[in-house]
Amino acid sequence: MAEKKETKGNLPLYLFHQGTNYRAYELMGCHPAKRGRGSGYIFRVWAPHAKSVSVVGDFNNWSRDVNPMKRISDDGLWECFVSKLEEMEIYKYSIETPQGDFRLKADPYAFHMETRPATASKTYDISGYEWHDQEWIARRDSANHLREPMNIYEVHLGSWRTYPDGQPFDYVKIAEELSEYVSDMGYTHVELLPVTEYPFDGSWGYQCCGYFAPTSRYGRPEDFMKFMDIMHQKGIGVIMDWVPAHFPKDAHGLYEFDGDFCYEYQDVQKREHPKWGTCEFDYGRNEVQCFLVSSAMFWIDKYHVDGLRVDAVASMLRLDYERESWQWSPNQNGGFENLEAVSFIQKLNSAVLTQFKGAMMIAEESHAWPNVTRPPQTGGLGFNFKWNMGWMNDTLSYLKLDPIYRSYHQDKLTFSLFYAFSENFVLPISHDEVVHGKCSLINKMPGDYWQKFAGVRGFMGYMMAHPGKKLMFMGQEYGQFIEWKFDKELDWLLLGYDSHRQMKEYVRQLNHLYLEHPEFWQVDTSWEGFQWISHDDHANSVVAFRRIDEKGDEIIAVCNFTPQVIESYRIGVPEAESYREVFNSDSTEFGGSGVVNEGELKIQKEPMHGFEQSLCFRLPPLGVTFFVPKGMVKAKKPAVEESGEIASSALPEASVSESPKKAEKKPKDAKSAGNAKKPASKAASAKTAKKSAAKSPVKAAEGKRTKAKKAEPADKPKTARKPRTKAEQPKAPKEPGEPV
Repeated sequence: MAEKKETKGNLPLYLFHQGTNYRAYELMGCHPAKRGRGSGYIFRVWAPHAKSVSVVGDFNNWSRDVNPMKRISDDGLWECFVSKLEEMEIYKYSIETPQGDFRLKADPYAFHMETRPATASKTYDISGYEWHDQEWIARRDSANHLREPMNIYEVHLGSWRTYPDGQPFDYVKIAEELSEYVSDMGYTHVELLPVTEYPFDGSWGYQCCGYFAPTSRYGRPEDFMKFMDIMHQKGIGVIMDWVPAHFPKDAHGLYEFDGDFCYEYQDVQKREHPKWGTCEFDYGRNEVQCFLVSSAMFWIDKYHVDGLRVDAVASMLRLDYERESWQWSPNQNGGFENLEAVSFIQKLNSAVLTQFKGAMMIAEESHAWPNVTRPPQTGGLGFNFKWNMGWMNDTLSYLKLDPIYRSYHQDKLTFSLFYAFSENFVLPISHDEVVHGKCSLINKMPGDYWQKFAGVRGFMGYMMAHPGKKLMFMGQEYGQFIEWKFDKELDWLLLGYDSHRQMKEYVRQLNHLYLEHPEFWQVDTSWEGFQWISHDDHANSVVAFRRIDEKGDEIIAVCNFTPQVIESYRIGVPEAESYREVFNSDSTEFGGSGVVNEGELKIQKEPMHGFEQSLCFRLPPLGVTFFVPKGMVKAKKPAVEESGEIASSALPEASVSESPKKAEKKPKDAKSAGNAKKPASKAASAKTAKKSAAKSPVKAAEGKRTKAKKAEPADKPKTARKPRTKAEQPKAPKEPGEPV
């Protein structure tokens, strides 16, 4: 029998086996050390089922007899010191399994690894980097993230920019260009697809083997530190995608690490994700908890990462996740919850956010788990934010519809407000939505070439005004047509075309508008910052609402999701001297048709939507427009029903037109639906199209709000299309994505 090892005298080791050493990266792995007068590296690895372990590498001709490790705890921690070892030496652990065979494993705690397809770990000292981001860290740690703007640019480092030969930029080169780009574009943060070392490019980093090593694809660890430093000095936060939900079965990785189930569950029903072909961590095992919590802490501690987006949280929480009925068993209470995972996540978030008060933990949770962003002491999971997958799915489903059918699906736009303040949300349009046949964002939009661009502009404006922080995957900001390809640079060549260049400028100005107006982000988590004006104008597929900051200042957003111009649209507004349009997605500067509202718009004493006065204006096709008041009277809010929705006294009756002619006069009041005209380009502005005989059925509601009755399907209305001017005509070939 092996001699019993005493661990209580070694506190880090004792805490490791107790599951509370959250800086296990200081104990485990490979570290420079001295023994007597000699220097070298000390190695520690956890292999509880191993009969023996050795450190092997080029330095000892991969002989397992030269540098054997000593078992220093009964729970399976091994250690050895190798003298005269230089930095950047490759190594692995040779592990003798209970069955008596041998396998070579990379170091789970390695700070640096070989570049794929090679799989060995490397000796590396990550200490000594001189940081220059103290000002950023101080500002970050004192900020209230809930009341700060957050507009995230999601990036895959390998395909954002590449050299002409297809090789990706290194960390420093990427940082220099990316920091300039996102700063100019008005983003506050970048979110990196996983950069923890991974063996297969096609996994995008989501099948990780090196939880403490930034991928060597783009450079050394100190280069990634430089990346972070540059971003911070430019005022850009960095969120890192982090994957504690599963790991791959690569032979050099964590799978059956010591010949038995070690990092993964023993239980066959919990061990694997049936559809992913990967293993699930054993969240109830102390050493595994230390491994994962320490990994999260490591990136914030050693690399100054500002937050972690925790991938696939739903798969951790649910025993039945993507499993058939026979593939899982209920927990001790008869439920589907993985109680060990729940406890682990609470421990993870408590540990990280207690130690790093300025850090953010963001959950990708897709199954409506309750209280994801509430504190663990009240039963919550303890995240700062949660991705709003419901909003994303509903909205994209709505946008794919032909505009003629959108009036029957208004709830897909408005339903999100039933739960918008139940969690602290991030609104994502992520990489997952522009791959695997889902189409790019612009190709999700129905209609002709012009309508696609207008649709994206209108959607982005709506997204920016909707409660919640924002996230958009790279390439969507200028209308990339093709789906994202991980092994190919983004189609930056599209910026040679007017439409794409105008789209990029639109997003740039929209982002800066967001930053400049606290109304959009200061009160993002309660009804105090949001108020419906009109959510049930199904006939016109229009929504209007107020965003309000802590001082009571407001900005009004009105969104039209049809390609029809509404020449005289009326909404109720709080009392003010007048309103001014501050942004319009249909501006010709952005490639729009120019349906804008110039000058001051006077309010009229005509009650509507629970307000005693109203505002009449032009509403652009597939567009969004924002208004701010002048001389606003901070009056009482309109009556609110128990549901939290605003009671409306009347809905607007709108004059519908297809003409995007420049506003030369103040808009006239309209009491009835008007005629529709096809918008004309500047070149054809003198010509008019035939008037449409159809009127927009708008039902007035008195008193409390009633559910709008669905209208019978009508003939498809004529849609707005802005013919391309000569300047927009691309030189051969046609602009990508344009119908032939």
